[in-house]
Amino acid sequence: MMREGFCPPSFLMHCGWTMLRIQNLTKVYPSGTKALNDVSFEVKDGEFLVVIGLSGSGKSTLLRCINRLIEPTEGKIFWDDTDITAASPSDLLKIRRHIGMVFQQFNLVKRSSVMTNVLSGRLGYVNPWLSLLGIWSPSDRQRALKALERVGIADKAGSRADALSGGQQQRVGIARALMQEPRIVLADEPVASLDPVLSHSILQYLEQLNKEGMTVLCSLHFLDLVHRYATRVIALKDGVKVFEGLPSEIDRAKFKEIYGEEAQEVRAASFEAPA
Repeated sequence: MMREGFCPPSFLMHCGWTMLRIQNLTKVYPSGTKALNDVSFEVKDGEFLVVIGLSGSGKSTLLRCINRLIEPTEGKIFWDDTDITAASPSDLLKIRRHIGMVFQQFNLVKRSSVMTNVLSGRLGYVNPWLSLLGIWSPSDRQRALKALERVGIADKAGSRADALSGGQQQRVGIARALMQEPRIVLADEPVASLDPVLSHSILQYLEQLNKEGMTVLCSLHFLDLVHRYATRVIALKDGVKVFEGLPSEIDRAKFKEIYGEEAQEVRAASFEAPA
């Protein structure tokens, strides 16, 4: 089902407002690799914006530059018209409270409990010394349980993270991001480390958050998932933006332009288990 032009009902009055603006962003690694080359686009409040492209096209670098997990070489990133690239450490901490991150490899502390991993999403709000001692307020613990309930694994709160399946671990990652009370979630290939049959189960949680008013910026591989969940698409090729538009505008010719003449479309749906 296409979701082009979708605007969450509770956010209709704000839809179209630019919350994030990427301006002439370039990233060159010390090796000389240019991962991003003069990339510019805007993210509107309430969008489910998907970034596509081959592995190595710059998708992960782009998302990590937005919250400055990676420092850009040139260009600017504006959050509510505040330049993230020029933000002081204290200002960056405040900005990051509103930008949740979901990682491809989950980035959980495997030996810690699910509850402890989820609580770590509150680190931007609490005394760091208390968190190191494992001291969390009752309200934060309650918030963590509610976050786990939203992704259907509250019963796993006391389990070690490494005892969970890949899909469950990614749901812990989403719950951790929710603990930040974010206005936008950056999801870096959130289903790439999972069996294809689990792709929809994870993306449906992100879709539900989007319907509730949260903006989502997500990188994906499978084009059928892009058509199912995205309201708008950005395509990168060798670090350059080569497409920006609606999912329906990616026809066969545009697909070849983005992925190369030898590329063949593989659909996540083709892996789905029979009913």
